[in-house]
This record gives sequence, C-alpha cells and structure tokens, in this order.
Amino acid sequence: QVQLVESGGGLAQPGGSLRLSCAVSAPRLGLDYYAIAWFRQAPGAEREPVSCISIRDGMTWYRDPVKGRFTISKDNAKTTVYLQMNSLKSEDTAMYYCASSDGALWRVLKDWNRFDSWGPGTQVTVSS
Repeated sequence: QVQLVESGGGLAQPGGSLRLSCAVSAPRLGLDYYAIAWFRQAPGAEREPVSCISIRDGMTWYRDPVKGRFTISKDNAKTTVYLQMNSLKSEDTAMYYCASSDGALWRVLKDWNRFDSWGPGTQVTVSS
C-alpha cells in the first residue's frame, strides 16, 4: 500500500510561487513502475489532473493551463515528488492532492481512474 502526504500549500499572491511536496512511502513495493500525479479540486468543480511524472524514467505530463508555469520533479531517492508552481493565478486556487498508480505514464494518462492511493491534500489559495 502506497502512502502519500502532501505539504507546502498556503496563501500566495498572483504572480507568486509555491512549492508543494508529496512524501511517498511504499513499505512492500518498489516505486520504479509507478506514476505519481498531482490533482486539484476547486470549490464546486470536479477534480482534475494537473501534472504527472513517471518514477522510473522521469517522463512528465502537464495540463495545458499550467504548462510553462508548473514543474513536477522527484528526488533521487524516489521518496518525494515536488510541484513547483510559478506565476500563480487566482484560478490555481484549489485543494491539491498527490496520488499514485502503478503502470507506465502512457497507460495512466489514458485512464486517470487508475490512481488508487491518495494523500489528504493541501490547500493552495492565490489571492491579493
């Protein structure tokens, strides 16, 4: 069972930056063939994927509105996944969750329902 815990959320001004962290632990399984994704859910909206990274090869995917502003990365120990968020906008305000799925990146991009382990979330608020 993969366990995930997010941190790093908070209040930022428009144009500002925040870095989210997702601490990942897998007591019994290695994570080499897993993908870790960041999702977000704004009030009254559906949860949507924001970015995803393959643990094995570091390949990444971004949702169009965050391309060029957000960067997903992982540490070499494969225990933490980060989401660097720059040039924040009010529409980035949401609860942010990290989640894990086994399988290659190309496979999970076709079916977001494959993500079956979730962290409790961290709130990001962008406001002046």
